[in-house]
Amino acid sequence: MGQSVRTLTNEDLPRVQELLLRKPYENVFVGSRIRTGGLEAFMLGCEVWGYEEDGELVSILHHGANLVPINGTPAALDAYVNRIGPIRTCASILGTADEALSMYEKLCRRWPGGSWQRPREIRACQPLMVISGPPAVEPDPRVRRVGRADEVSYFDAAVAMYTEEVGVSPLDGSNGYRWYVDRLMETGCAMGIVENGEVIFKSDVGSSTATVCQVAGVWLRPDLRGRGLSAPAMAAVVELCEQVWPHVTLYVNDFNVKARALYRRVGFEEIGAFATVLY
Repeated sequence: MGQSVRTLTNEDLPRVQELLLRKPYENVFVGSRIRTGGLEAFMLGCEVWGYEEDGELVSILHHGANLVPINGTPAALDAYVNRIGPIRTCASILGTADEALSMYEKLCRRWPGGSWQRPREIRACQPLMVISGPPAVEPDPRVRRVGRADEVSYFDAAVAMYTEEVGVSPLDGSNGYRWYVDRLMETGCAMGIVENGEVIFKSDVGSSTATVCQVAGVWLRPDLRGRGLSAPAMAAVVELCEQVWPHVTLYVNDFNVKARALYRRVGFEEIGAFATVLY
């Protein structure tokens, strides 16, 4: 059987899109990136590799700051790991739990003694949840799309959310996170509650395809937590999202019991699990 890994180009888009549509909820991150930037590295900012068997595209790998295998069969993951090599350039490995963790383990075994074996954190089970229909909770009417008028407060809230969630600040000399948050506001993907000029609740659409969006960056000001505000706010986020996308997804850490209960109360159902290896 002929097996190979190669860098994909826009000529491969039809086959890649067909592969992504097999699991539209799981593949929304990579689908969103390709939808915006195509498969050419100079537009996407990274390469996408394809694993082929006898000319058939079996699997793809988003090879950028996030290492994301799609349909990572054991043979495909072995081939990717051999090509990636011992030097780690990514900041994380993420994807469905079985594929992401398998890729991490294979990298550690194939390239021992290097930085692959020194992750900062492994989040081995992050339930994937979806809602397709009206939320089960009355929405908070204060939630709206947030634009440039509130950009300073929204950016501050986004930094607070990221630092709390990931454990490190997103701020560095590149200004990349500010560009990312600005882009969310420009495209109508930033949502929140603004009171007296301050963002007290926020949520974003981090990734989207034609039919599916993935909500991320959910944050409520700490002193307001425990008052029953989050469920109506999330219900409003769902309503705003469903004006554009019929299916709304998110994923959450399994140890965040309160958040999982909140999302179930709003109407989300667990359909699978992601995993993230953070460096």
